[in-house]
Parts: sequence; structure tokens; C-alpha cells
Amino acid sequence: MRASVTIDKTWTEFVETRRSGLRDALIAEYTPLVRFIVGRLGIPPTSILDAEDLVSHGMIGLINAIDRFDPGRGVRFEAFAISRIRGAVIDQLRSLSWLPRSAVTRARHIESTLASLEQRLGRPAREEEAAADLGVTAARYRQMLLDVSITMLSLDAPLSAFTQDDEVTTLSDILEDPHMLEPAEQVEQSELVKSLDAAIRRLPEREKLLLSLYYQQEMTMKEISKIVNVSESRVCQLHMQAIVHLRTALQAHCSDDAAGSHNPKSITDGTIYAHEFSDARSTNNRQMIASGNVRGRRRVS
Repeated sequence: MRASVTIDKTWTEFVETRRSGLRDALIAEYTPLVRFIVGRLGIPPTSILDAEDLVSHGMIGLINAIDRFDPGRGVRFEAFAISRIRGAVIDQLRSLSWLPRSAVTRARHIESTLASLEQRLGRPAREEEAAADLGVTAARYRQMLLDVSITMLSLDAPLSAFTQDDEVTTLSDILEDPHMLEPAEQVEQSELVKSLDAAIRRLPEREKLLLSLYYQQEMTMKEISKIVNVSESRVCQLHMQAIVHLRTALQAHCSDDAAGSHNPKSITDGTIYAHEFSDARSTNNRQMIASGNVRGRRRVS
């Protein structure tokens, strides 16, 4: 009873003064009402918004209701605020939905038609009966069902509200990544990198330097020619010679593989990765090339 008198007094003072401190007190008082209403909406945890986001938008509806409420009309604030809190949450969900309003209206029409037919027939309506009641063909009715049956889910939303050991599984955790290598492919890739590294180490020093400058430092043939003090055409020849040496070594590695599981194209297409040269440079090479960041990959033309 005392709490009721206190809140009534707060309302009276707020209506008269509109003080922000009194508004904050009313917001704190009715925050549990927002959580109760959001919980009653029954929005699943896999929605595009989580529970706290929905509560935040419900709080906007609560603040709007507090600013508009007039205790002199004899209406309880809870009854006045419920529709505004619900409306704020639903409006936010609608704004995030890609479905147009016409599709939403069509979905509601289908739901009400099916409910009416089931009540009248005493059983679930068949497709032909629902289409006839809606005044459309069976094909059109099936298309309408397809148009309104798509649901948007957040990849970061938890799949279940019940978790164990603080482990949260999201939809993105169970989706297959087409770019992720299988365990066997990862082993093959690792063996291929080791073989390529060994092949690079066996190259002459000048060829190792050339590959390092070209792929790791991303220099042009003209720039490399000035460093190694040969003509640009000679640099191109040395580059191709180094690539041929590497291709030969990797083809030998492929033929020695008993399982034959390596992909020849990935070995022989002339693709070299910059990081594979990082351990193959000699001390002299490190002195000749300035320290720089490794940037991406470069395909041999």
C-alpha cells in the first residue's frame, strides 16, 4: 500500500514538474513490466534480435508511454503502457524484416483463413479448400505459402537458451565453410608446403634472391635487374628457370606419393606463396633486401 502511495505521488509530481529525476524513477519502477511483456511475445532466441535488444526497444516504448500518460484520466499506467511497449518491439522487428508489408498482410490472411476453415470443418483444411476460400488457384496458393514461409535467422544468435559450461552454439558454428580444408587436405597442404620449402632451399642463391624479391617484396623485373646487376631479360630467364626447378621437384614429390592424393594442378600451376620464401633466404639475401611486410600472394604468369 505504501509503495502504491509513493508511486502515485511520483506521478503527480512528474506531471506537474516534468523533472528528469522523476522520469528516471518511473522508468526504474516499470522496467520489470518491459521484461514481462517481451517475454510474453514469445520471440524465439534465434530471432534477428536477442532478448536484451528487444528489451532495449521495449524501454523506448516505456519512456514514450511515461511522457504521454495522464493519471487524471483514471486509467492504470500498466494498461496504457502495454500496447506502446509491444508496439515499439514489433515495429523494430518489422523494420528489420526484408518482407514487404503486402507479404506480411498476405501471411496473416492465410492464417486467419486456415483457422476459420478448421473451425468450420472440424479438421485441417486441404490445399484446394484453402485456395478456394482465398479465391485463388491451387498453384497461386502454393506460391503464396512459399513467399511467406522464409524465416531470417541471425548467424550469431544461440541455437538454444539452455547452455552447459557456458558454451554457446550458434548457427554459424554448424554451417559448413566451403573454404575450409578437410583434415586430409590440410595434411596434404602441409606436406606440399614442406616440399616446396625444401625445393627452394636447394635453389642457387641468386634464384632464391630473385624469388624473394619478386614474390615477397613484390618488386618488378626491372627493379630486380638493378639489384642483381643483370639485364631485365636475364632476370626473366632466371625466374623461369627457378620456377621450372620448383615444378620438377614438386612433380617428383607428387609421383612419390603412394596414395596419389595430391592435386597436380595445385602443384604445377606456377602459384608461389610469399610466406614460403621467408625461411629460404640466406644471410646475404636478408642484407640485400630491405625489411618489409609480406603482402598477399602473386601468381606466376
